Amino acid sequence: MPAQGSATDLLKKVRKIEIRTKALSHQIFAGEYHSAFKGRGMAFSEVREYQYGDDVRNMDWNVTARLRAPYVKVFEEERELTVVLMVDVSRSGLFGTRVQNKRELLTEIAAVLSFSAILNNDKVGALFFSDRIEKFIPPAKGRTHLLHIIREMLELQPEGNGTDIGGALRYLTGAIKKKCTVFLLSDLLDTDAAGVPRYEDALKVAVNRHDLSVIKVHDPVDYALPDVGLVNIKDSETGSTAWVDTSLSQVRSSYSRWMEGVRSQENHLFNLYNVDHVDISTDDDYVKGLMALFARR
Repeated sequence: MPAQGSATDLLKKVRKIEIRTKALSHQIFAGEYHSAFKGRGMAFSEVREYQYGDDVRNMDWNVTARLRAPYVKVFEEERELTVVLMVDVSRSGLFGTRVQNKRELLTEIAAVLSFSAILNNDKVGALFFSDRIEKFIPPAKGRTHLLHIIREMLELQPEGNGTDIGGALRYLTGAIKKKCTVFLLSDLLDTDAAGVPRYEDALKVAVNRHDLSVIKVHDPVDYALPDVGLVNIKDSETGSTAWVDTSLSQVRSSYSRWMEGVRSQENHLFNLYNVDHVDISTDDDYVKGLMALFARR
């Protein structure tokens, strides 16, 4: 159990994120989210007693005659009522050279998506993963449930260090059978030695079952090494270290070419399977990125 001080700090962080992201969801994203992830029409839900203001065109005259009291048919929008946030909590998310690290950015984006979903009366669930499934929170509705998800995003300490996106996607397809709207939030640092994503097979299965969108976050240094001389670089996921002379232009160019190849492979994969995706930097305005993602749908 966390100490009183740490618990208080956590609640302050949760409240700060709620205030900012809830406002964004109300002012900016609610309508865009609804349009981008709208359903297929209206479906009959139930019959209930007539209430002042109900549309008389929805009167159920058979039930009204039988019970001798006015009853109306209730319809609900036929839409994907379940949203699942797949949140990468691997160690690489703790890297950051700007105002916030990648995991902090992922947390805020996930909170915005969650509040947007709640405003549309959708259920929201969360799957936290590293190189294993760290925690799965089944979809549910309501502010209390949503704040529970945000607390986990802030507080969860992963047992694994690496990243296994394929394993997380396979878990998702096994855990949720009904089609749902899925947001994969990750830095996507899950490739083989050649820079090829290791999760293609799992992605192919997942997109046939669910409505999947990918939100990638990166730090500017992920794509371009700065010229800071000889530095000892540590891989936060494997723990391996190496000395790199960043003052050498060929070293920086080689690194940039490799990362550009990785990005090209990612884009090819997402385009091949028609996966909507966006890449957001920790020094960019994520609002623009999300709006662009919604607009493409």
